[in-house]
Amino acid sequence: MLPTTMNTLPAKMVEGLSIIRTFATFPSSQLGAPSYGFVSFLHHNRGSRLNFPKTVWSLEKCSMRVENSLQALRPASEAFAQEAIEALKAGKVIAVPTDTLYGLACDACSSEAVNRIYEIKGRKLTSPLAICVGDVSDITRFAVADHLPHGLLDSLLPGPVTVVLKRGESSILEKSLNPGLESIGVRVPDADFIRLISRRSGTALALTSANLSGQPSSVCVHDFENLWQHCAYVYDGGILPAGRAGSTIIDLTKRGTFKIIRAGSAKEQTVATLERYSLLEEADSAA
Repeated sequence: MLPTTMNTLPAKMVEGLSIIRTFATFPSSQLGAPSYGFVSFLHHNRGSRLNFPKTVWSLEKCSMRVENSLQALRPASEAFAQEAIEALKAGKVIAVPTDTLYGLACDACSSEAVNRIYEIKGRKLTSPLAICVGDVSDITRFAVADHLPHGLLDSLLPGPVTVVLKRGESSILEKSLNPGLESIGVRVPDADFIRLISRRSGTALALTSANLSGQPSSVCVHDFENLWQHCAYVYDGGILPAGRAGSTIIDLTKRGTFKIIRAGSAKEQTVATLERYSLLEEADSAA
């Protein structure tokens, strides 16, 4: 019905409808994302109203905005690792899957990129960011770990755990990252793509969950569609099975003890590992 009707519409209106029709039938396999039909398109863009001819231009802009966002969507595979690294080196923010949640990542040694993450999330500057490194052996470039039992970090990582350690004088992290804090949370996720780009970039990635501050965390890319436009690329690793609890955060800054900062998704196995290495849980000072 649409092609026949379009013969009787003004040229500008036909152009606008053509954009919508093209978008509605564009092969999803070329976008690396689920297909969007016309009804779904309107559902995702409730602000657009079909009052012809007044809103044809707004529909054009809306479809272009959605198409541009979809063009940033990529599979989280090795084939796209180099472009992710180049974006990071250019000070851009990307979205990546981890072994727990989707995260926003940037070069931890770029103060501009780190500030951009805070802006995107609407996060208070007093809320610290963690870093991600490619391998356990990289941790000592950024934090102090020589007080820990030999083999402990290799038993905990890679995995859904954030270890909080002191930075130390030898840390190559920028002082502008988490200013005023002597410690840093470090992750080595059990997720190939983020470890690959971190390893090949030769630096640490500043990492935080891909959601607006105070909103639910994201386990699939569509959970944070509202943030796509702020990312150079969004890497799709499918639906993450760990749930929304995030990583287990443990404070290992003191010799011989540990403190659970956040239970996260792996508390029981993490505590069991720590106790196997004869670490004692620090008493809660609030108790």
